[in-house]
Amino acid sequence: MPELAALDVATDSATWRALGFTIDENDVCAVDGVAIRLGRAGRKISGWALAGVPGGVEVDGLPTVPAPPPADRASHSNGTVALDHLVVMSPDPDRTLKALAVHGIEPRRQRHTDQYGPPFTQTFFRLGRPILELIGPATPAGPEPARFYGVAFTVDDLAATSALLGDRLGRIKDAVQPGRRIATLRREAGAGIPLAFMSPGADSLAATDSDEAQ
Repeated sequence: MPELAALDVATDSATWRALGFTIDENDVCAVDGVAIRLGRAGRKISGWALAGVPGGVEVDGLPTVPAPPPADRASHSNGTVALDHLVVMSPDPDRTLKALAVHGIEPRRQRHTDQYGPPFTQTFFRLGRPILELIGPATPAGPEPARFYGVAFTVDDLAATSALLGDRLGRIKDAVQPGRRIATLRREAGAGIPLAFMSPGADSLAATDSDEAQ
């Protein structure tokens, strides 16, 4: 199964450094084998690299870029230790699911809910260690392509992360995953994309909290 190797993000590295991420001289933030390449052209998350999927391929509108060499492990002062999940939104989840399946990305779990308003589905996939979370309406809502939305990171001590980030981070609350907690970075923090931080938990495909999508 393809593994997530990199994300290209259209934001400046100085902001991420101020949020406690370690950024190398090439503007790469390495998180547990995933190279988050900052300052890229485009808007928000502009592309992903998947080991085993050629660069230049679009997966239901999601641009794929060539995979870089494996990212070196880095220590981050905000406590980040892993990329927990990447969120993709689609107006037609079944169409996006079929496009992912062409490249060997198969669903592991699906959840239907209306707890945030209109009914929608969450479908979960593995991209190596990170989880891909596909969110969309229960019935197709248009022909637009899928789009990258945001990222949630696992930190070793969420209370310490909150203390470091102060009022740039929202309140800590229970995640959907039993025994885990989550807090969402406020938009004013300027990360360029929606970010959330989660406490450590079991390595499972239990439903993830989607409050970072608010």
